[in-house]
Amino acid sequence: MENIEALIVGAGPAGLMAATQLADAGVKVVIVDAKPSVGRKFLMAGKSGLNLTKNEPIEGFLNAYGDARNWLEPFIREFGPEQVSLWAEGLGQEVFTGSSGRVFPKTMKTSPLLRSWMAALGQKDVEVRTRWRWTGWEGHNLCFETPEGVRTVHAKVSVLALGGASWSRLGSDGKWAEFIDAPTASFRPANMGFLCKWSDFMTPFLGAPIKPVRLSVGDLSVKGEFVISARGIEGSAVYAVSKALRDSKETLMLDLMPDLSRDAIEAKLKKPRGKNSISNHLRKTLGLKGAKSALLREVGPLPENMSDLAARIKALPLALDGPRPMDEAISTAGGVTRAALTEDLMLKARPGVFCAGEMLDWEAPTGGYLLTACLATGRHAGEAAAKYLKV
Repeated sequence: MENIEALIVGAGPAGLMAATQLADAGVKVVIVDAKPSVGRKFLMAGKSGLNLTKNEPIEGFLNAYGDARNWLEPFIREFGPEQVSLWAEGLGQEVFTGSSGRVFPKTMKTSPLLRSWMAALGQKDVEVRTRWRWTGWEGHNLCFETPEGVRTVHAKVSVLALGGASWSRLGSDGKWAEFIDAPTASFRPANMGFLCKWSDFMTPFLGAPIKPVRLSVGDLSVKGEFVISARGIEGSAVYAVSKALRDSKETLMLDLMPDLSRDAIEAKLKKPRGKNSISNHLRKTLGLKGAKSALLREVGPLPENMSDLAARIKALPLALDGPRPMDEAISTAGGVTRAALTEDLMLKARPGVFCAGEMLDWEAPTGGYLLTACLATGRHAGEAAAKYLKV
């Protein structure tokens, strides 16, 4: 059996941030990860531009966490959007704020930031071991499957940052919930697309963006864009309403022309149509064509009555067949419950064992909120673990 001062299980953003805090406190740290290299999901998150955080007033930022706001607020007030930006710049990665308020590194990629981060950790007393998969406890010790066989480790403190239950090929499979020995909430997909059985009529429009559009689920309404995929719908506006769609029986309503009122649309449609088909009339009077026009037809024949047609444009019901599979979700809800942890994110049942990141029972929309909370909880768990060592 090996004795280790501080052990980090999981080399994603939360785990690496916890390691950073422990190493800065002068603690010798060992980081282990089940995959052959570190930060795999972190790297995938930056494939289309690494959204680090969001530049907005802190109250609005905190409200994005919904029911988990009160739990996460102390950690995010310590390490929120401003601190995340300064941290990235401290690693040599300049950042900028886009028109939506989202903050990105100027390179737009994860890899330069991750390389700088790992290089900084390499200058400290930090060891990284890959292909180490946690398999549970043996008394107070942690057991792992490794390339050298089964290993047992006794750590004075440990931080578990094992991720949620999506993107299993990148390391987040949620299997740790079977043996963590702590109360957990069942995993559910979050920030995911939804399934829809399209007719053959929609085939030419697969992959087409729908923008601008307003999506409404009950009282929740979001303006943005989404994409028609072979299996349904996905994209930022869909993710923004995904929790409401998942948790309610409400129908998704689409406003295909969110910048015009129903009365304005109706007035345009009532202009003389002549010999034009309804499709051509839509195109000529409203500029409504292509994928949007196809969606109007997907729910049934176009109404001849222009008032009814205007009503459909402003409130198009889209029947869905549930969320995409959890492993295809950007993130997950569920995980270790707040009741299982102290205010410092230590497992009540296992003193000296802390948890951080997406393995905790919280969820948030895309837009920088996910990564910020992972970094903030990882930072707090690392600091708390360092303090625990000194007690």
